[in-house]
Amino acid sequence: MLDHIGQIPAAAAKKFSHKDALVFEGRTFSFNEINDLVERAAGGLSDLGITPGDTVTLYAANSWEWIVSYYAIARLGAVINPVNTMLTPSEIEYVVKDCRAKAIIASPDKVAAIMGVKDVSDVGAIISFGSDIAEGAVSFDALLAANIPAPAPVDVDPSALSTIGYTSGTTGRPKGAMQSHRAVITNGAMTSQMQMRGPQDCVVSALPCPHVYANVLMMGMMMFGTKLVLHSKFDPAAAFADIAAHKATIFDGVPAMYMFMLNNPAIKYADLSSLKRCYVGGQTMPVATMQAVETAFNVPLIELWGMTEIAGLGATHPLYGNNRHGSIGCALPYCELRIADAEDAANTLPRGEVGELMVRGPIVMMGYFGDAEKTLETLEPDGWLHSGDLGTMDADGCVFIVDRKKDMILTAGYNVYPAEIERVLAAHPAVALAAVGKQPDDIKGEIAKAYIVLKTDATCTEDEIIAFCRETLAAYKCPRKVQFVSDVPKTSTGKIMRRELHTLDA
Repeated sequence: MLDHIGQIPAAAAKKFSHKDALVFEGRTFSFNEINDLVERAAGGLSDLGITPGDTVTLYAANSWEWIVSYYAIARLGAVINPVNTMLTPSEIEYVVKDCRAKAIIASPDKVAAIMGVKDVSDVGAIISFGSDIAEGAVSFDALLAANIPAPAPVDVDPSALSTIGYTSGTTGRPKGAMQSHRAVITNGAMTSQMQMRGPQDCVVSALPCPHVYANVLMMGMMMFGTKLVLHSKFDPAAAFADIAAHKATIFDGVPAMYMFMLNNPAIKYADLSSLKRCYVGGQTMPVATMQAVETAFNVPLIELWGMTEIAGLGATHPLYGNNRHGSIGCALPYCELRIADAEDAANTLPRGEVGELMVRGPIVMMGYFGDAEKTLETLEPDGWLHSGDLGTMDADGCVFIVDRKKDMILTAGYNVYPAEIERVLAAHPAVALAAVGKQPDDIKGEIAKAYIVLKTDATCTEDEIIAFCRETLAAYKCPRKVQFVSDVPKTSTGKIMRRELHTLDA
């Protein structure tokens, strides 16, 4: 196994050479071409002053440039900070200041709104994809065209920091999960091992590149020769078309994607005969829906489970094992899963009892960047990581998720925390008190609902509340429903009882 992510492109070029690696919007790249682009991008970033240990934020939509930038950052021994494109400029400002990023690489539609970040942070350059470059930004294409030689490869310890992946925090501020090179490489390798992904496979995916699920697909491409057909955004008809055109053997998605595909008229005419298997992650999927997918696609649908804090997957079903619907499977090789007493993490529960799912192994994060307190809350001294998920384990070590320990809302595969929304709502001039709970949703799994107590004599509408949230929150974090109430359930100490909010539903 390689020592660090920066070694991967050259190794892939040597092993797979002219084989097709990536397809994006009609353009095909071989492994040699990707390595050449990575080298040129690394040379350009180095010329801008990026050195080993610097952090570079990657704030862009799915594209070939995203993948090249990811590996170019690692090629320099710098630290990758992949962020969700749905984050707002104010959220991006918080992230880059928190991780002390030296540069931002962004989609052209994102650049203008974040130019001011340079005035309030360590960011010295904002690099833009595309041909229409905003004033003050650096052209990514120009960096490639300059063909500046990359510095000599650097020695990087496998245990060194490779990635800072931000995940929403229950206090309303995101936390930066620090992932070592070993964690990212091991997760990508063991995912491909469990799911038997290799050069004989072609994967179609619209999963967002910053997400750890998408990362293991990218690693499967680069380390094991799997062809990746990447979509900029999810469209059921486009997915069907590319599965047929490229004779894809695998489709990866979140539950909502499969629901949209099942309900799309194009499924009646789709040629899915090349598929061998499909995978689903991001949130648990009802067994009945999984069965419907298997009937329509005529292949197994295999569930997986992961977290930002473990650089990808923690559990899945081995391809040649028993695919148990309703279960996320068993631990990746070299890793362990256990069900702990939710009140005493040191106590492992007997098989079949409900407790908190915990994970340990080389995939576990190093901690939260600059936040020792949150690290101690999540990571036990003996290496066991709290997942926040409640589940059971059967006699064979397969895990079944039954609930969530915390109040996190999982909407279409994205983590949303009530406190973050409540913090924004509290700033509205008409709001006296705000509480946010979750409701089930057929498409997104769960959605956020806000319960608002208005100030005396104040008036407001549901649309006004949602629009107010959209000014500062990513769209996926905003409440989808708002209900105005006279009060909300509280404990004797005045703490809002989020799990009782549903009793107020009109």
